[in-house]
Amino acid sequence: MGASGYGDPKQPKAERVAISLLSRHDLQPVSFSPEHWKPVQALWGGYGQVIAFNAEARSAKGAAYMDKLLGRNDGEQGSIYPLVMKIVTPPPGSQTSPSEGDLRKMLSYDVEQYFYEELATTLPSDIPVAKCVASSRTVYDQAEGSAPESQCTAMILTDLSIDFPVDFSKRQMLRPDVAYSALTWLGLFHAKSWDWLPFNPEDVVLPPLVEAQERKGRKRGRSVWRNGGYTYLETRRSEFQDLQEDESSEWSAALCRPHGKHQTPAAVLAASFLSSRGRAFETYIHGDVKSENMFASRDGDQVAFYDFQYVGIGLGVSDLAKLFTCSIPQNMLVEGSVPHRLEMQPKERALLERYREVLLTSEKAPEYEWHEFCRHWETALVDWCRFQASWGLWGNTEWLEARVRSILLDQEWWNWVERAA
Repeated sequence: MGASGYGDPKQPKAERVAISLLSRHDLQPVSFSPEHWKPVQALWGGYGQVIAFNAEARSAKGAAYMDKLLGRNDGEQGSIYPLVMKIVTPPPGSQTSPSEGDLRKMLSYDVEQYFYEELATTLPSDIPVAKCVASSRTVYDQAEGSAPESQCTAMILTDLSIDFPVDFSKRQMLRPDVAYSALTWLGLFHAKSWDWLPFNPEDVVLPPLVEAQERKGRKRGRSVWRNGGYTYLETRRSEFQDLQEDESSEWSAALCRPHGKHQTPAAVLAASFLSSRGRAFETYIHGDVKSENMFASRDGDQVAFYDFQYVGIGLGVSDLAKLFTCSIPQNMLVEGSVPHRLEMQPKERALLERYREVLLTSEKAPEYEWHEFCRHWETALVDWCRFQASWGLWGNTEWLEARVRSILLDQEWWNWVERAA
C-alpha cells in the first residue's frame, strides 16, 4: 500500500476508505484477508456495515499518534491495533427522494461523528467509550475529490471488545452487576454533560424534516440533536396518528384522547415536557440505551456504551426508561408477578436511587429533589410507552404497561404535567 495513496480503484470501497483514512496518520490495515478483515454487523436498513480489522503503525509517527490517543507510551513502528470501521453506504433510492426515516439515519451518522471527535475526547476514564482514530468528517473539507472518504461517511474507532469482552448484542437482559454498572456509566455521562451546556441553538440538529429544509442552500446543525433519541413525538407523528386510529389498542384512548382543562392528550403533554428548553436538569442523553449498544468487563464492574447516533439534549430519565424496559431483568424491577396496575416498587426505586446518587456527585449538578426526579421518571415512562405502543411492544412490556396505567390514574401526576408541559 502506498504511503499516501487511496488504494487500488478496483478494491471494494470499504477497503479503499480504510487505507485513505489511516494513511493520514501513518497507519495501514494489516491485511484484507478474512483473518484480519471481518464484517461484524450490518447497519439498520441496509445503510452500511461495521468491520473489525487490525491496523499497524507504518512509522514511529503513527505509533506516537496511537500512543497519544490511547494514553500509552509503548508503541513503535509495526505495532498492531485492533480497530473497527463504521462505513455508511445508503441503499439505492434513499438519497433521491428520502423519507423522514432516511433523513434521520443520514443525519444520525453525522451526529455520531461529531460526538466521537468533539465530545468523547473530553470524557474521563471512568466513562469509557471508543476512541476515534479517523473519520470522514475531519478530512471532508480538505479531502481531494478522488479521495474515497470525500464521497461517503466513515469512521474508524478503537475496538471496545478488547478491554470489554462481554458482548450483549443479542438483546440479552443484563446481569444485576452489569445493570448497576450501566446505571453508574449513565449517571456519570449525564453529569459530565453539564460541562457541555448550555448549547448554541444555532448548532444543534433539528428534527429530520425540519433539518433537511434548513440545510437547503447552507450547512447547519453540525453538533448533536436538539432532542436526543429517535422516538420523540415530533419525529413520530405518523406512528402517533396510527395509534390514535387503532381502536383495538388500549393506549389509543389512554395516551391519545384529549384530557383535562386544555384537552391535551397524555402523550402530547409528556412529549412537550421532555423537549429540550434549557432547564437546569437537562443533560445530554445517549439516545439509544440498550444492552445491544454496550460491552462489559469480564467481572461486570464496568461497561462501555457505543452507537451515539442519537446523542442530544434531554432528560436522563429518558435513557433509563428504555434501559429498564429493554435490558433490565423484570425480577430486578418487581417482586413476583406483575399486576394490571403497578406503582413504583422497592427494587425499581433502588435502581433509580443508584443512578440519581451518581448523577448528583457532579459539582455542576442542580438541585434535583427526589419528588421532582420521580415526576420526570413517570413522564419518561409515559413517553416511552407511547412509542412502544405505536411501533411495537418489546422487552418488559408487562411491567411498563402496568406502571403507565398506574401513572395515568394519578390525578396529581396530571395536575403536575399540565403545569410543567
